[in-house]
Formats: sequence, C-alpha cells, structure tokens
Amino acid sequence: MGKLAIWAQLEAKPGKEQEVEKFLKSAQPLAEKEPETITWYAIKMGPSSYGIFDTFADESGRNAHLKGEIAKALFAKAQDLFAKPPEIKKPEILASKSARG
Repeated sequence: MGKLAIWAQLEAKPGKEQEVEKFLKSAQPLAEKEPETITWYAIKMGPSSYGIFDTFADESGRNAHLKGEIAKALFAKAQDLFAKPPEIKKPEILASKSARG
C-alpha cells in the first residue's frame, strides 16, 4: 500500500484540451517503467481541468518520480499546454481500499 502521494492539478489553455489529454495518455508507459510508483492516474475533472495522482511507499519513491521523465515532460510542455503552472501537492495517505484478485 502506498503511504505517500503526489497530486498535480492541471488547467489546460483554451483550445489545448485535446493536446493535454494526448500528453497525459502518452505518459502511462513512462509511469509503468517507474518501479517505485505504486499507482498512477491521469484524471479529467472538467472541460479543461485535469489531474495526476500517484502513490508511493516512501519518500525516495516520490522524489524519484518528481525527478523522473514524466515530471520533466510535464514542465517542458507546461507553458504551451497549461493556463497556469501545474500545482503540485504532496499528500500523505491516511487510509485506502484496494481490490483483491
């Protein structure tokens, strides 16, 4: 179970929504290559509002993700795709439920 997380709030520039969605979907294979990233979600919350939510077992995993390829790509495209800089939060997970297979 993850104990730490990252929440990134993203607001697409007008007319850039499709590009943001394409970018977020293209990041999934990068997340899959990160052994310390337990879960990774790209979320659409409204017409131009998006988010990324990731979970980690410890601070080293979270820091590795923040220095990884997704973060580099996100900030490289931020000025072109987003109405304002991505808002990054570092929440702590207090409780969770996961499916058992």
